[in-house]
Amino acid sequence: MKTRLLLLGPPGAGKGTQATRLCDSNGINHLSMGDLLRSEVIAKSELGKQAEFVISQGELVSDELVLAIVEKQMRSISGEGWLLDGFPRTIPQAEALAPLLTELQQPIETVVLLQLNESMLIKRMLDRGRADDSEMVIRNRLRVYQTKTAPLINYYQERGLLVSVSAHGSVEEVTERITNMLS
Repeated sequence: MKTRLLLLGPPGAGKGTQATRLCDSNGINHLSMGDLLRSEVIAKSELGKQAEFVISQGELVSDELVLAIVEKQMRSISGEGWLLDGFPRTIPQAEALAPLLTELQQPIETVVLLQLNESMLIKRMLDRGRADDSEMVIRNRLRVYQTKTAPLINYYQERGLLVSVSAHGSVEEVTERITNMLS
């Protein structure tokens, strides 16, 4: 099984769920951007203090700061497998990440794209029952994904790293599809 992975897909496709399952079953590190940011803030590290200030202002954390947090984590797990979840989200972030991975001699082996139609994505997110998951908010998140993150599909496809997996069906069925694709 390949052990340096990136999960891509729209909100509601099940990236977090699948990332946890794949990491647990294969003994690799789950590098969730949201979790990494939160742990830096909680630890009150210099990076965490910078991130907390930016977030408290209602701004997005800069690509530079996000990359610094990812770099710190990657250097601490050097030589071990990992799965990136929630980063990179844009072409500039992917372009900034590539030289770091080259320097660490840990290039991405496979990018797994979880695919699901929009009506099913909306249904899944509404079924989660989160307060911030109104249909209007969900549709906006999907638009942001299409404009900002979806271009990564072609970026990684052109590099021969992308595999597509249907995210339709049970959690177990999707995990099995991904595992079979990576074997």
